[in-house]
Amino acid sequence: EVVLYEIPTEPGEKKDVSQLLPPAYSPRYVEAAWYSWWVREGFFKPEYQTKLPQATGETFSMCIPPPNVTGSLHIGHALTVAIQDALVRWHRMCGDQVLWVPGSDHAGIATQAVVEKQLWKERGVRRHELNREEFLREVWKWKEEKGGEISEQLQALGASLDWDRECFTMDGSSVAVTEAFVRLYEAGLLYRSQQLVNWSCALRSAISDIEVESRPLPGRTELRLPGCPTPVSFGLLVSVAFPVDGEPDAEVVVGTTRPETLPGDVAVAVHPGDSRYTHLHGRQLRHPLTGQLLPLITDSAVQPHVGTGAVKVTPAHSPADAELGARHGLSPLSVIVVLVSVSPHPLGLHRFVAREKIMSALRERGLFRGLQNHPMVLPICRSSCLRRAVGTGAVESGALELSPSFHQKNWQHWFSHIGDWCVSRQLWWGHRIPAYLVGDKEDCWVVGRTEAEARKIAAELTGKPGTELTLHRDPDVLDTWFSSALFPFAALGWPQETPDLARFYPLSLLETGSDLLLFWVGRMVMLGTQLTGQLPFSKVLLHSMVRDRQGRKMSKSLGNVLDPRDIISGAELQVLEAKLRDGNLDSTELAIAATAQRKDFPHGIPECGTDALRFALCSHGALGDLHLSVSEVLSSRHFCNKIWNALRFVLNALGEKFVPQPTEELSPSSPMDAWILSRLAHAAWECERGFLARELSLITRALHHFWLHSLCDVYLEAVKPVLSHSPHAPGPPQVLFSCADVGLRLLAPLMPFLAEELWQRLPRRPGGRSAPSICVAPYPIEHWRQPELEQRFSRVQEAVQALRALRATYQLTKARPRGEMGPGFLSPCRTKGWRRSGVSQSGARRCRMGREAGSPALTLTVALSSSVLLQSSEPGEQGLFEAFLEPLGTLGHCAAVGLLPPGVAVPSGWAQAALGDTAQVYMELQVTGADWRGREGCWEEGKGRVRESEEKGMARGVRQAADEADAGGTEKPEPSLFFRRAWWSPGPSCPC
Repeated sequence: EVVLYEIPTEPGEKKDVSQLLPPAYSPRYVEAAWYSWWVREGFFKPEYQTKLPQATGETFSMCIPPPNVTGSLHIGHALTVAIQDALVRWHRMCGDQVLWVPGSDHAGIATQAVVEKQLWKERGVRRHELNREEFLREVWKWKEEKGGEISEQLQALGASLDWDRECFTMDGSSVAVTEAFVRLYEAGLLYRSQQLVNWSCALRSAISDIEVESRPLPGRTELRLPGCPTPVSFGLLVSVAFPVDGEPDAEVVVGTTRPETLPGDVAVAVHPGDSRYTHLHGRQLRHPLTGQLLPLITDSAVQPHVGTGAVKVTPAHSPADAELGARHGLSPLSVIVVLVSVSPHPLGLHRFVAREKIMSALRERGLFRGLQNHPMVLPICRSSCLRRAVGTGAVESGALELSPSFHQKNWQHWFSHIGDWCVSRQLWWGHRIPAYLVGDKEDCWVVGRTEAEARKIAAELTGKPGTELTLHRDPDVLDTWFSSALFPFAALGWPQETPDLARFYPLSLLETGSDLLLFWVGRMVMLGTQLTGQLPFSKVLLHSMVRDRQGRKMSKSLGNVLDPRDIISGAELQVLEAKLRDGNLDSTELAIAATAQRKDFPHGIPECGTDALRFALCSHGALGDLHLSVSEVLSSRHFCNKIWNALRFVLNALGEKFVPQPTEELSPSSPMDAWILSRLAHAAWECERGFLARELSLITRALHHFWLHSLCDVYLEAVKPVLSHSPHAPGPPQVLFSCADVGLRLLAPLMPFLAEELWQRLPRRPGGRSAPSICVAPYPIEHWRQPELEQRFSRVQEAVQALRALRATYQLTKARPRGEMGPGFLSPCRTKGWRRSGVSQSGARRCRMGREAGSPALTLTVALSSSVLLQSSEPGEQGLFEAFLEPLGTLGHCAAVGLLPPGVAVPSGWAQAALGDTAQVYMELQVTGADWRGREGCWEEGKGRVRESEEKGMARGVRQAADEADAGGTEKPEPSLFFRRAWWSPGPSCPC
């Protein structure tokens, strides 16, 4: 049931909590109004935290991994926020001065691609039909329209960020980016060079090695590629003949999976030990397309057993060929140019259209030698990244801690094989490189923070007046990850020496997804160390990748990407399908995604709430991928409802005049009170241990066990009879208050909305300064711990389980006050037979014709109560049971519980259960009342079969009937029970 908070409250005003709690937990009611009040009061600012009574003087600083501004957050981002916010809120409650910096990334390639698609979709305009300034205005316009969505999502997730320090990588970081580039250039770490790069033909830009995803193909595979009108075949080996110059019938056959690069071949290579080609060493071959002469060279890197043993050398389009060509002094010849054409033959064609024309030309010239399946690995570009040849031994030395530690292997491997990083991208959206070409000289470049500075440097370099020089700024922009790598210190004001930089840098912790270890973490370490002289952080916490319940990676094309808001607020299937249609999927991907979505969410997504989503995400450990399902989040919502109902019970028990005692004066008045306070202290200890180890799954388990099992299932049930006495003892209410107060403060870092809503309704302790919000209240520390008592009470819980098992065996429900009618037991019927009905929760039985009360039959309702005796051969255990007799009876649903001294004879006819080797449980069944119900006509017909007798006869018959029924019998030939006529009273007439 959805309950709304409808009390008029201006944004930033405190929520009205004077009304009674709604009867059931409703996330929309709970989460309303709190966040804007937290922000307005400044609870998330480090300046506020210095005023807290529990202030430690220590700092704790983090930055959020800046999400791409291209769209909305997905469930992976929600995991990052849930973990980071839990840690931040805990440190804040502990009294640390906390700064958590928000921000977003301009996402150069991704943003430009989205805006280009939008321009084409809405206006039919390509980027190159606009000039650079016009296109950038369109990007900024799009950013202003869409950029606020991420902030809204972060606020919905409860992220306690300091919004006054928000940073966007194209705003405040621009000065830092330029400064970093200049310093790296002056240190000789940045240079301009013509080198082989990964080129994305779709993006028309260079990309880094990490952006290339290797896709294995078993053989011939057809794929649809951007800009190509028809599917393209991969996994095929084309055999081509290179005629030997001067020998008309001699040729060397080479194999290639990329025939479109044939125009870029500059040689053919064989292994020097391959006897098949020894006689051709030093000869020249004719190019099969151009007829140009190419050298046949020998190199030990060639594998003679692969294919024909001869390979074509294309230095401009293969890293291996580039190395081979460099060893032999071969100049690269570029074929695939910026306009995605193939030159010199055929000019201006799409590369895969050119492939087919080249294949046709080979056939026409008689130089095509075959086509066969060939397993291969196909490189596919993904997104933007960066690389930089600055090594580090931070992990090996222990200066940088990676957690979990198994990530150290990947880190060390990557840094030991790192190469120079191509930082330029052929885009318009991004930080333009501050490098200037002087005049028309191709090799005269200068770098400056401004054009004026660059002009001054150029004047010194050329010896000419700066006013006479013409400078052309590099049109390329820097890789997105260059500015992202500066984020930890640029967001704090670097390169200026700001108070924030001095106070909060280096960061205390970096928390992010394990997939960003090399994308982002490595770059921050390299640039941070180089530019600031110290590591940007000393600890890195990496969480797992989120997958769906089938183990699949989240992908828009699969339809399994979840917007956290859809889980928080719920979403109908039609809404989910509309979001798919509004995306950038093509028709084929859209059909696949929609089918998967209908399968996973046939009825949409139910409303779960922020707190439930955060709790479910934090309940997973750091090892292995996180397979999240909506049903798991829904289970956490049920846990929220349990906490909600527990607090409603507590508030009702406390009453309006309750005054909490000071914590130091709280003294348990019973063993049960002492036990629950010890369990509360144990939960506080477990939570602190989890936060210190940054293992949030330990915290969720501790909180779940305390609230659900210790408090709700045991203590609240045990204390109900005590609270029903008037006047009741003062101890239990004080204990209930402490459990609620401390339990909610333990819960607050993970479930901030629910904890705030309930904590605000608790009575305040007299005297002293009370925190205005639970998010700045002191985090609980361990009190009242009694491990020995907890260990002993586990024996009491075993006795409770034994009592409940006995009651289940004899189909007894919870005990009722003497004389209250209990569940139906047996029913007479015209056919003079008895039948044991299907055993339900009420234990009701029907006649053999299946008739119930109100039908043409009589129903006998019998109330039973059970007396229990406990007997132990261990004196200490006997004393333990004696201390907990009343809770034993309450929790075991028994009418009365007593002790049977050791050595005393066992009562005759009582049910029995063993409690280990030292104790026994005995239970007596006793009838406390009965009632006939049925139609009046049925009553007249049935009463003749009932004879008067004593009550003990009835009890004996009930036991006999139960024993017979438990033995497996179903029908009885004749009633064997005898009842007093005083109990004969027909029930209401049957309406039928």
